[in-house]
Amino acid sequence: MSPSSTSASGSSGPSGTVERALRVALHTATDDALDTGASLLAADPASDAELARRGEELVAAAWRRGWQPADVVRIVRRELDEAHVRLVAGLIRAQAATDRPRGRRWASQLAQLDRLLRPDEPAARPARARTDRPGRSADRDRPDRPAGSDRTDRFSHATAVLELYRLLLRLPALETLDDPGEPGRAAPRGESRVLGRIRALLAKAEATGYPEEAEALSAKAQELMARHSVDEALLAAHAPSPDTPAACRIGVDAPYEQAKAVLLDAVATANHCRAVWNEPLGFSTVVGFEADLEAVELLYTSLLVQATTAMTKAEAAQRAGGRRRTKTFRQSFLAAYAHRVGARLAAAAETQVTQDLLPVLASREVAVAARLDGMFPETTTTRLRGVSDAAGWNEGAQAADRARMTARRPLE
Repeated sequence: MSPSSTSASGSSGPSGTVERALRVALHTATDDALDTGASLLAADPASDAELARRGEELVAAAWRRGWQPADVVRIVRRELDEAHVRLVAGLIRAQAATDRPRGRRWASQLAQLDRLLRPDEPAARPARARTDRPGRSADRDRPDRPAGSDRTDRFSHATAVLELYRLLLRLPALETLDDPGEPGRAAPRGESRVLGRIRALLAKAEATGYPEEAEALSAKAQELMARHSVDEALLAAHAPSPDTPAACRIGVDAPYEQAKAVLLDAVATANHCRAVWNEPLGFSTVVGFEADLEAVELLYTSLLVQATTAMTKAEAAQRAGGRRRTKTFRQSFLAAYAHRVGARLAAAAETQVTQDLLPVLASREVAVAARLDGMFPETTTTRLRGVSDAAGWNEGAQAADRARMTARRPLE
């Protein structure tokens, strides 16, 4: 039975089964309620299409509450497991087939979902509307369900779906990010050649096994980032556009998420952006102009990879010397790394701006601050906790020095 032929009241048939299962399982947070709902769904294969439709409705409701695809995937991975991640990726992709266009950043997040759904295929596939074919089970079209699943598999699958729906139903409202279709917003541009070069340099810095080479590559990438930011600011000053500060969310994952949030804040500040950390939900919202946001994402990701690599090597050396305080060593290492990188980036920022550029950057900083205050009228300051390992601190500071950033060339 297709969704269009089911009863709107949900009193009988597949809609009735789904309605009863959701009413039992989603509004009572007990295992018994979950088992009861899953049993109802497992016993009625005809309810699968209606169950999927309800999931797409929950996804659409998440968008109305300010969530984006990457945010939903991140919270599902944080709270549940990879089976649920695949389920929500499929729901998001199905919902996107009937959703309105939402811009370049949204499309990029959908492309990441394609890799989750088809991990063996490097290229992303376009969205495809879900169809119901006579005589073919909806389970057979799902990447996480093998053909010919038996009743036990159906129960396990239904349990996972209901666990996912419980989470989606309880997602809190988030601050609304930019809508590319909003009046007064400049149309998003494709990635510039400069950002492509920056991305390539940072990829090489992450891949090399030679610290000196990583230093040189990271320094060159930061130099290009700084120059790119200046060029964008001057372009806006000489040819004003409707472009205004935007915002994006960047995951800050456990463990040692506090030190990672401090590192992201330092990178954001150095690149004329501002960051606000949401510890319970595991991300920071970064506000700034689009080119600067791209630079922050690139540099933070690269520095985190380099920090993790350096920390692993330093920890191995400490273990070889008989020390075993792994957790405190890592916490102190990353805290020192974030602190030192922040100090170096701040010092570099003071020397990279010429007098003629100060008014331009000042006006952009005012715009960023206004946007941040509008999104987050109340924020608090958090101090690093759990930093007690002197060896970890020293090793982290030295690793930050090796990831040093050079000063920007003066404007010609």
